[in-house]
Amino acid sequence: MSDDRRDVRRDEIRDELPDDLDPAGFVGAYMFPDNSRRRWPGAIYLVLAVVCGAVRVLASDSAIVNDGWTVAAVLLAVAGVVSISSGWPMTVDEKDALVRAQRAAGFAVGHASAQQVWRGVRSRPTWRVLCYSAEEPPTHRALVLVDALDGSIVEQLGETNPEAEPAV
Repeated sequence: MSDDRRDVRRDEIRDELPDDLDPAGFVGAYMFPDNSRRRWPGAIYLVLAVVCGAVRVLASDSAIVNDGWTVAAVLLAVAGVVSISSGWPMTVDEKDALVRAQRAAGFAVGHASAQQVWRGVRSRPTWRVLCYSAEEPPTHRALVLVDALDGSIVEQLGETNPEAEPAV
């Protein structure tokens, strides 16, 4: 394939991440987006559910209006309620989660990483923090789940690092 054809295909790609999620060219600490952003799509789903329901009721004698409008209204309403109810405003960021995980781990933490996960039907945000002890190589490791709403420790697992070489 010629270079001209590849350039044309690259120019045709129009899908891109929003600016706040695009890591290209980003300098500094990454800020995780807040879960409360889920409330906007939820409100839009609810408005669309009302519109579908209104079309079904007001234009029921039309040839293109049938029970599909009711099904769409119900599905959009359910999606809207779930989206709004799972839009928890987070109060604990990843740095605070790392500090809380270090306290819970019970050893001096060297390397650690935090990952945002969700639990439960309402998608409660939780930080999953993997911690390694400060020794080289690390002798202990822990996995700590920190609630992103109130900072409580949801679960904690710790063990001697099986990947560490035994002392000779």
